[in-house]
Amino acid sequence: MKITNDDTQVAALTNAAASTAPKITVVGTGYLGATHAICMAILGYDVLGVDVDEGKVRQLNDGAVPFFEPGLPEKLAEAQASGRIRFTTDFDAAAEHGDVHFICVGTPQKRDSYAADLRFVDSAVREIASRIHGEALIVGKSTVPVGTAADLAELADEVSPADARIEVAWNPEFLREGYAVDDTLHPDRLVFGVASERAEKLLRQVFSPIVDEGVPVLVTDIPTAELVKVAANSFLATKISYINAMAEVCEATGADVDSLSAALGLDDRIGSRFLKPGLGFGGGCLPKDIRAFRARAEELGVGDAVAFLAEVDAINIRRRTRTVDLIRELAGGDLSGVHVAALGAAFKPNSDDVRDAPALDVARLLYLEGARVTVYDPEANENAHRLYPDLDYAESLDAAVAEADVVALLTEWDEFREASPASLEEAGAHPRMVDARDVLDQQAYVAAGWEFRALGRPAPQSVDDAARVPAL
Repeated sequence: MKITNDDTQVAALTNAAASTAPKITVVGTGYLGATHAICMAILGYDVLGVDVDEGKVRQLNDGAVPFFEPGLPEKLAEAQASGRIRFTTDFDAAAEHGDVHFICVGTPQKRDSYAADLRFVDSAVREIASRIHGEALIVGKSTVPVGTAADLAELADEVSPADARIEVAWNPEFLREGYAVDDTLHPDRLVFGVASERAEKLLRQVFSPIVDEGVPVLVTDIPTAELVKVAANSFLATKISYINAMAEVCEATGADVDSLSAALGLDDRIGSRFLKPGLGFGGGCLPKDIRAFRARAEELGVGDAVAFLAEVDAINIRRRTRTVDLIRELAGGDLSGVHVAALGAAFKPNSDDVRDAPALDVARLLYLEGARVTVYDPEANENAHRLYPDLDYAESLDAAVAEADVVALLTEWDEFREASPASLEEAGAHPRMVDARDVLDQQAYVAAGWEFRALGRPAPQSVDDAARVPAL
């Protein structure tokens, strides 16, 4: 059960707990850390965010969120107006401030393997633990390989002063980019991985405004808590890649993956969520998490148990090359000199995150085949340009599609979903569309005279063919 979205009720809950609440430190002010720190302040806690990045700290103290996340700038302004949040680069101040220290730093994939790079987690714990005096709880929220918390507990014992009494617990995050504020303030579950009653009691106190509203709390051992996030992401990735594998079969047989998906989704043992064919998953979580899970399983001698994740990953990558194939087909078999409007760069809408973004990868592959690619994303142009400066970038949808030989919808922003075939043609686009996210009205495009292709669907020969796609 979720707590109400009524902000006045949240305020009432926070005021009741504020006087006895533990003080919170959040180590790391990236996407996870900044969101967690701001939302903890909204819940009524005195929060200090700490980071080694002076620019990021300065930006947050000036009231600006250094990434795009709907609703978070407003929550930052609210938290700063309350006087309950500030950000610093001073780890001495952070160690002195906090009763509970949340570790919210990144765990990217290593450059030379699929394993997670834990340097930032290790450094965060070392910097905090080496300065703690008295009792404190270090709570990991970063997604880490199982067994990491035990190593961090040893590290904390090794570097902490003699009078420190530090315990490590794990509280995995389940944020969806674009919905991070709601997922933090109104989660569908809380997982506490603890080794003592004291740690559980303190975590229940920290999350009391949420727990008191009936959000389910699962108290586990620490290894289980470490596994929850990667297991959840592996399941979601598997479901996404499963329907995309079926899309490959449908393309080979003339079957329609949308009809297949609709039939499967009506089975309540399966359900329709994440059973939508398309370009596949990306971002900073699912791809690197399933790879790190495989790497850790190999280290533990149980790699065969998750070997299927290699094919999950491979299916996901094949969606990108198949999208390029469709664009090439519409362009007449050769992409050299073809102008392609690439609509989208972020890995999903309502985000400016281009890490392992399928949309941007397709744009890059098109460019490598000689196409002239113009990218437009409502929020991610700057990040995309930083990663791939050789691509062209447009400041508007109309500018992106002007004189485009093929239009490719690669990220399902509402702006692209709501654009009509007529408006795109008026902006100068040639009537050729590849819908790599399976979100457009195929019938409307075909009726308007467009050549239309989508992953997993047979090429429509008429308006009647296009109309056979079921509503999901």
